Amino acid sequence: MEYLPRVVDKELALRLEAFGATLIVGPKWCGKTTTGEQQAKSILRMQDPDRREAYLATASAKPSLLLRGENPRLIDEWQVAPVLWDAVRTVVDQRQEEGLFILTGSTSVDNDKIMHSGTGRISRMKMYPMSLFESRESSGEISLKALFDEPDLDIDGILSDVPMEGLIFAACRGGWPAALRRKSEAAKLMIAKDYLNNICESDISTVDGVQRNPTWTNMILRSYARNLSTLAKKTNIFKDVSANEDSMTAATMDSYLNALEKLFVIEDVDAWCPAIRSATTIRSGKKREFTDPSIAVAALGLTPRALETDLKTFGFIFECLCIRDLKVYSQALGGKLSYYHDRYDLEADAVLHLSDGRFALIEFKLGSREIEEGAAHLLQIRQLIRKYNEKEKQVPLREPDLLLVITGGEMAYTREDGVKVVPIGTLRN
Repeated sequence: MEYLPRVVDKELALRLEAFGATLIVGPKWCGKTTTGEQQAKSILRMQDPDRREAYLATASAKPSLLLRGENPRLIDEWQVAPVLWDAVRTVVDQRQEEGLFILTGSTSVDNDKIMHSGTGRISRMKMYPMSLFESRESSGEISLKALFDEPDLDIDGILSDVPMEGLIFAACRGGWPAALRRKSEAAKLMIAKDYLNNICESDISTVDGVQRNPTWTNMILRSYARNLSTLAKKTNIFKDVSANEDSMTAATMDSYLNALEKLFVIEDVDAWCPAIRSATTIRSGKKREFTDPSIAVAALGLTPRALETDLKTFGFIFECLCIRDLKVYSQALGGKLSYYHDRYDLEADAVLHLSDGRFALIEFKLGSREIEEGAAHLLQIRQLIRKYNEKEKQVPLREPDLLLVITGGEMAYTREDGVKVVPIGTLRN
């Protein structure tokens, strides 16, 4: 089976060079184990049904025995036996070597189950489902890094090979590696549906040992999907869910949402609140997002054909797809995503901050008719920063290094005002 290279491959190699152990976290089925296997020299599969009980007994009696093997040693789904975390940390301390272990996990573990955070010994690396470039749908002719590094980068006339129908199908299928291996379109679309069913029927309860209602989980995910890429408050989601299930309390719903976060199913985007507006003017709630757009599609029971005739709904799903890809592409640059929105409806769908202080203001626009509006928003925000800096001389705000409209369209170009218009089907890291 061919391995499709992932953007994080180089990052994993670098972390193994710098740290004794590296933990790869992310949603199930996103390819963590397969990626780890490419650089591991021995593997311990904690969920192997033939050996699971023996592994657990060994972990309870003498966990160091499970760490024996050629390094880097991959410990898949380590959280099955949380004691392995401290065992790995101890071995790293004792041997004082780099690249000893790769750990993978599809759920986060509460701190009370481990003795030490692992700081300085165990590095943490996030993985997401595959971006369009990793799934070989984006041509990758335009590099996100190059857009930052080369302000005068010539992108004019670069074309995307992904038509609107292709984008819709890619969002419905999702970035699950298993889906790419299926032959028929129907089989590819089944992966996300099965992923959703597993979350509701099993994972939501096994993540922390608390029994939860599959029907309630499905209702919460469906409401989340209806509010995808919006600033919907938790109270609104609760009203939506409790309208159909009046026995659910707000505290119960919070428990479900926390479990979904631990499973890396939902990953909201925080607000960027610079000093260019009054604190009471800038909206600071979270933007509701899934780690992959296909989860929202599955929760809503939608199909590619249905979305082809409902591009308004697909616009929200398209934003989720773009956010997923930006997280993948910017990871090596220390990228952190937020959004800007104020009560005057001035917005940037995303603000991408890099670790070196540079940042981009970004709008996601599905069609060409919306590009003008998106570009105008970005230019207005930049002008607000400039006006603020005219008054604030001592601690001025950095101006955006990149103004970017990401579209579902066909052609890339740079506008006369400097705003870059880039089809998502041409973008890469």
